[in-house]
Amino acid sequence: MKHIRVLVSEVILVDTFSMFNLDKFRFFFFLFGLVSFSAFSDWFEDFKSSASDGDLHQLLYEMPKGGDLHLHLSGSGFSEWWYELALLAKEKGYNYYTKVKLNNCVAQGWNSFGPRPYQLMFQTIVAAEWKNLSGCEREEFFPISDLSASQQKAFLDSIRLDKSYEGRDEFFGAHWQRLADLLENPFLISELIAKNFSAFADEGLLYLEPQVNAFGYRWPDQTPISPDEVAMIFRERLTKKDIKDTGLVYRFQHSILRFLPDAEKTLEEVYRFVSRNDPYVGVNMVGREDNDKGYPLRFLPTLRNLRREYSDVRLSIHAGEVDEPNFHVRDTLLLGADRIGHGLNLITDPETMRLMRYGPYLVEINLISNLLLEYVDSYEGHPFGEYLRIGIPVALSTDDRGMWDSTMTDEFFVAVKEFNLSWKEIKELSRNSLRYAFVDEKTKARMLALYETRISSFEEKNRVRGSRNLSTGKRAPRRQFICKRYGLCD
Repeated sequence: MKHIRVLVSEVILVDTFSMFNLDKFRFFFFLFGLVSFSAFSDWFEDFKSSASDGDLHQLLYEMPKGGDLHLHLSGSGFSEWWYELALLAKEKGYNYYTKVKLNNCVAQGWNSFGPRPYQLMFQTIVAAEWKNLSGCEREEFFPISDLSASQQKAFLDSIRLDKSYEGRDEFFGAHWQRLADLLENPFLISELIAKNFSAFADEGLLYLEPQVNAFGYRWPDQTPISPDEVAMIFRERLTKKDIKDTGLVYRFQHSILRFLPDAEKTLEEVYRFVSRNDPYVGVNMVGREDNDKGYPLRFLPTLRNLRREYSDVRLSIHAGEVDEPNFHVRDTLLLGADRIGHGLNLITDPETMRLMRYGPYLVEINLISNLLLEYVDSYEGHPFGEYLRIGIPVALSTDDRGMWDSTMTDEFFVAVKEFNLSWKEIKELSRNSLRYAFVDEKTKARMLALYETRISSFEEKNRVRGSRNLSTGKRAPRRQFICKRYGLCD
């Protein structure tokens, strides 16, 4: 309570009036906010020390949050969503088959590393592709609507990273390949956008900036759909009532796969696309950084040429998502990135770390992703706490949460449990996710003001009702990651 005693002293009152140029009414409103924050900070520390993990998770679920700046839409769908949307796709003429057995139809030349590995189970293809297979191979695929209960469970499990022996190679080499033709249906992806908006709004977020690609889509007969047509389909879906009712502010990024031979050409095409299509505002470079063909400085000449023509495309680029030292974060800043995705090995580059303290660049932190993809062995080795507490701007994000089977609430729960976050730090994470959003300054100010209103109301409500009467609404979803690692579903 020392904050209250100091603030109400006559000298400090006079100084504060002068400093902030406040009239008496506004000053006492300001004073009440400081007192309320101090009281809630004390309350939260008491709560952390006495509450169950379940109560903490519920509190963090109900807590207003800022935004998610780093989520791959194609990795954000929960398994049951993919199954549901694949069935609903019939309404638009898309019929899907998924691989449920191996008949050894290919005697030789199996490709384990291509986009359609023969032996990969539960890869899902559209009917037009299925009809082009040999009779032997067609028998390996069942209509997705005809799966037995055990096959359906196996399908759902196949696109979750939920086994102790699964890790980076399973994620990069199997999950996306299993989704296969599902990722080429713009109407299905539109519904995936809607499901994400609803789920994130339920968690109290204000802003989303997903990576939503627009290249490579096809009609049911496999005729290509142009990126501009895809963007129109997305925009049409965004006008529907269910999305508008979420109240979320949103912008889209478009990603490119950084290590492909023609990545520079793709970068140029995507820049042109983003520049002419709302709600796209930025470009991202994705893909395994331990594939050195995608090193950052490869793209420096291309980006310098693009900046001669385009002034309205932002960059948020994956960098430092490796478990070995290099200078990829430094080099990615040289490319013109405003935000760094992951930034794990920034900790090995002290010069760049020093330059990023209190600076204009944010690191998008993905705690669950980094653990499950084995970039850290445990949270004791994760640099998030170091970045946060020396002043490098950071924000929490979910990356490919559908494949982790987790939520934004889970990211905050992990951060609080593993790094003993204070209430001030929790709020700073949400504020950062809005301060560094790729929106105009007026929109940013509006979102920050709304966040302050919501979080102040939340603080007062919880401080008054006490720590044993937490839930006033919907129960927090408890998905597999949080259940298995922290036992919240026991």
